[in-house]
Amino acid sequence: MTSFDTKKIQGILVPILTPVDEDENIDLDKLKWMTRHVIDHGVDGILAFGSNSEFYMFSDDEMIEATQAIIDEARGQVPVYFGIGHIRTKSAITLAQRASKLNIEAISVLQPMFIQPTESSLYNHFKAIADSVPNTKMLLYSNPGRTGYTMSDNLIVNLANTVPNIIGIKESSGNITKLQELIRRTEGTNFKVFAGKDTVVYVGLCVGAAGAVCSTANIYPDLVTNIFDKYQSGEFKEALDAQFKLNPIRQSQDAASFPAATKDMANLIGMQVGPSILPTEASKGAVLDGMKAAMKEGGYL
Repeated sequence: MTSFDTKKIQGILVPILTPVDEDENIDLDKLKWMTRHVIDHGVDGILAFGSNSEFYMFSDDEMIEATQAIIDEARGQVPVYFGIGHIRTKSAITLAQRASKLNIEAISVLQPMFIQPTESSLYNHFKAIADSVPNTKMLLYSNPGRTGYTMSDNLIVNLANTVPNIIGIKESSGNITKLQELIRRTEGTNFKVFAGKDTVVYVGLCVGAAGAVCSTANIYPDLVTNIFDKYQSGEFKEALDAQFKLNPIRQSQDAASFPAATKDMANLIGMQVGPSILPTEASKGAVLDGMKAAMKEGGYL
């Protein structure tokens, strides 16, 4: 079995926001600014076109061009990952092959949305994508809240053990038992398990997660990276304090329509990343007031 170097695949990865202008065109200059901002404030990797990057709103050409802009600005300082969320296997393969030509660390592939494939068809879907780019590392992306179904532990462990370039997963259910079982069952392998929910970064680290993928690291990168950095240095109380400071802010986003809240908060603190892509609209009224209150309580407004 081919061995892949995964030493850099750890820490806090940010699914970077995709800034747009008033016509919903990607603002590449602002995207480069965002890239520099999160790197300068300590993130360990950048995920282009994750869920909070609104991957479902952009064409393949737009995603490739924007990812290249991120890579150019990152200058090798942190690894860059590329998110794929196509439902159709053939379309995901085409995009994976295009992305593999970029200087990326890995692709991240979401379970197909809307449909509910059988376990065997899910296995074949992920394996076909991975096999199409055998020299490119691949992370699974499990998000049952958005796709409507859960991938079984057996499926994930089977993929980890039988497909050489599937080397990790972003597990976004928030289910700590599932997270730790995936870690336990892949112990001793090169498979990296990342917490995919911002409120469980600390707990994930306690059970052996390689890190976390956190949308809030776009806006509060120092706070979020402190959870990981302090934990790694043995300053456990400080790490937990940072997690507890983050949680009310992150939880205040839950009342908003996904994925508006992340851009809402970024714009509230003056980052000027542009609007969410229609039909998603910016938060208003009590929902926005709740986010503002949590940000004020945390000292960010």
